[in-house]
Amino acid sequence: MQIVILENAEAVATHGANVIIQKIKQKPDAVLGLATGSTPLALYRKLIEAKRSGDVSFLRSRSFNLDEYLGLPGDHPQSYRYFMQENLFNHIDIEPGNTHVPPGNAANPLKACEEYDELIETTGGIDLQLLGIGRNGHIGFNEPSSGLTSRTRVKTLTPATIEDNARFFGADEFQPHLSITMGIGTIMDSRKIILLATGDSKADAIRATVEGPLSASCPASALQMHKKAVLIIDEAAAAHLEHKEFYKHIERENQKLLQSLKQ
Repeated sequence: MQIVILENAEAVATHGANVIIQKIKQKPDAVLGLATGSTPLALYRKLIEAKRSGDVSFLRSRSFNLDEYLGLPGDHPQSYRYFMQENLFNHIDIEPGNTHVPPGNAANPLKACEEYDELIETTGGIDLQLLGIGRNGHIGFNEPSSGLTSRTRVKTLTPATIEDNARFFGADEFQPHLSITMGIGTIMDSRKIILLATGDSKADAIRATVEGPLSASCPASALQMHKKAVLIIDEAAAAHLEHKEFYKHIERENQKLLQSLKQ
């Protein structure tokens, strides 16, 4: 697991966007795994800017989103399909048919979960998966106690996650307590994973992810087992790491090595 600690949330978004842009330049038909929530928003704005400036094209790329609320159609303002359309897809040149979000209004959600994993596999697998992290260490909607080899499935949201997301729903608006989410095993199949975290509210989760035991009590700790997982975090999110300065030292030495190899 690589730990990249940057000064602030803006630097985190810039670094994360650059990783995605470089992947698209290297492999124009790359398959991206995408996330919703507040943390990726700044990154998506930078991807839009890069497209508008002509720095990158998403015309041949494909995407799979991590999760969706169960019971919400894709045109519902609180659905994650709607979120992605409004905050990314409508502003870049990706083909609409190449964007995939779990169907929250599926007639048979269990079958839809199986089909989603099958579609990822037949597309060739995810080249680069973007993640955020919840205060309790969840990735996607894989809450604590989720199986570390789990596949895409229906999950019950914890009260903490429901509370965190309540700000997006009106007082009298239906807020789902169930979701469809890629499983941890599905996520871990990705060839590369980048996780973004900013702010002191994520500091405990980052400490458990990086320095805690591999445990279902912190789903993100599964990333310790991934060969190409990169955590891109700001100083506030890194505040509780015991070995923070050592991680910075490792990253500096890695950058020196990369520079020497380019010469």
